[in-house]
This record gives sequence, C-alpha cells and structure tokens, in this order.
Amino acid sequence: MKKAFLILSLLCLSLASSAQSNVYFTSEITPESLVHIFQALGVEPNGVVAVKISTGESSKSNYLKPEFISGLVNVTGASIVECNTAYGGVRDNTASHLKVVAERGFDQIAKVDIMDAEGEDTIPVADTTWIKYDIVGSHLTNYDFMINLAHFKGHARGGYGGVLKNQSIGMAARHGKCYIHTAGQTTSNIYGNNTQDSFLESMAAAAQAVHDYFHQDGKNIVYINVMNNLSVDCDCNPNPAPPMMADIGILASTDPVALDKACLDLVFDFNSTPGNDAQPLIDRIQELHGTHTVEYAAEIGLGSLQYNLIDVTTTGLQEIDQEHPNPKFLRYNVFSIDGRKLLNNARSLESLPAGIYIINGQKQVITR
Repeated sequence: MKKAFLILSLLCLSLASSAQSNVYFTSEITPESLVHIFQALGVEPNGVVAVKISTGESSKSNYLKPEFISGLVNVTGASIVECNTAYGGVRDNTASHLKVVAERGFDQIAKVDIMDAEGEDTIPVADTTWIKYDIVGSHLTNYDFMINLAHFKGHARGGYGGVLKNQSIGMAARHGKCYIHTAGQTTSNIYGNNTQDSFLESMAAAAQAVHDYFHQDGKNIVYINVMNNLSVDCDCNPNPAPPMMADIGILASTDPVALDKACLDLVFDFNSTPGNDAQPLIDRIQELHGTHTVEYAAEIGLGSLQYNLIDVTTTGLQEIDQEHPNPKFLRYNVFSIDGRKLLNNARSLESLPAGIYIINGQKQVITR
C-alpha cells in the first residue's frame, strides 16, 4: 500500500486568489478550542466587545452553554448580547428574557445586554430589493467589536441557522424580525404572503447591513459556527428533535458567507452511517431552499462562496495518509511552484504526482 507523507502547516494563510476566504476548522469542541480558533483568525479585539449568541428558548434547546463560551468571553472581556424574539415565548420581552438569562447562568460569566431593551434603531442596507433598512436594537451602537458566535443547526423557517441567521434575525429588534420574515411587508408579525426566497434574501441583506456597520473605522466583526447537536430544529424551538448525526467541530472566519458555505458543505458531504445520519438535516435545508441564503449573500457582495478550509485542530507538522484522506474536513488549494493553480478546494491530493507544491499557502513535498 502506497502512502504519501505530507508535511502540512495548517496555520499558514493561503496564497490562493483574493476571491477565496480562509475558514478555520477544529474537530475539538471544548472551551479551549473555541478560544484557539478565535485566536487563529488573527484579529485583535478592540474597544467595547460583544459576543452575540442565542440564549435558547428552553433548557431543552441546544443553545451554546455558558461553561462552553466562558473562556472566549473572558479572554476578550466581552459582554453577551441578544435581542428579544418576535414570537410569543419566554424571551419576547426584556424582563422575561433576563430571567431566562439568569436561569441559564449566562449572567454568571459576563454582563448580558438585551440590545433592544431600550428601543430600536435602523441601519442602512446595501441591497434594498426587499427591505429598505435593518431594524436593530438601539444598543448596537455601544459596541466596537463583535464576535458572531452561532450554533449551526437546522431551522424550521430558514432551513438552517448559522452566522448569517444569527446576524440578521438574531440581531434584529422585534419589529426588525417581523420586517425580515415578511420581506419588508410588515413590522407587526412574522407571517406575510411573501415567497420563501424573498425571506431568505432579506436575511442576507440584513446580515450584510450589520457586517457593513462593523466595517466602519474603528470597528470590526468576526464569525464562528459551532457544529454540535446538529438537530433539524433551531435553538428557538423549546422541544427540538434529537440530533441524528454526530458533532463535527468549530469553524471560524472573517467572511460569514464562506463560513456558512463551508458548514453546509460539511453537512452535504457527510458520509452517513447507521446511527450517524446527515440526511434529516439535509432534507430540512433542501425543503426550505436554505442554501439560497448563502448564494444570495454572495451575489450581493457580502462574502465569497470560495474558501480555503484550514484545519487548526493540531499545530506543527502533521502526517497525512494520502490513500485515506479525511474528506469531511479538509479542502486543498494547490499551486505549482511557478504559480499555476492545480487544485481548487479539492477533497484529496491523490491526483498529484510526487513533487513540490504550494498547498494551502505552504511549500510542501509529496513523496510516493
């Protein structure tokens, strides 16, 4: 059996084209790995820092737990931020929402700010096809740096929920949530006679508005998706369906489109086995045309669908069995020494003969 041994430094930036974004991956889902992957982004928090999460509709929901996010909150000195929901439930008003926050223990690890507790404000949208502005909590302007920390899973309205949803619906005030759900028809309820695609496109436009807001001078934003408890249901569901597939890992990027796209690819490319089945989540995403959100977000210029997936699970030199690569996680972008692109987001390096290449930004030798 032939093996190729690849000396791989996974922390190096790619030399691929500027149209591609780096997405970092770790298979470890621990408080320490969450901090590690944030630091791998190489973006220094500045000013007043916020971590945007979902506090979960019930204790049964698969929200990210305080003990999991506490390390990240501590090292960045961040406040936890949320907005009230637009549907009836335990988080549809500030007083009740803060009670939930205390019950979950979030207030034990950081200051918690319900951003629309004192009202709402509007920020401009670049794409006005459906919504003409984005209605956000008035406290948004209090923050200079935001970490969009999302639990990646299914969703009953959007097909899936990741950083794009966490930034659009999640960061909208109650009226803003209605405005996005109905594609600009109303701010009074979440049900309109709009099409599914117009809702998904409104989410993309709202996510872009927040992204643009945090790309003003002196501000910044980064994105993290945690791929665990991969139910077909969102954390807004108080009784979510049990996950049918195993946890995958944590992914992070400065590009929200590339990040959600990489997570979707990991789900759609998942090698299902009995008891570890991605098909229910794939079906949920497909029946609601969920992939259209990332496609439209790329179309309006929010980010790129092309990405380099960089594994930071371990650092230093790593030996890879070329006859048995791990197709679920790694993607390879390969250039020849003279700069010709040979492979783009490839799942393996089996097609490469022995030689010297630039792989994911690092000069490497493949031997057969």
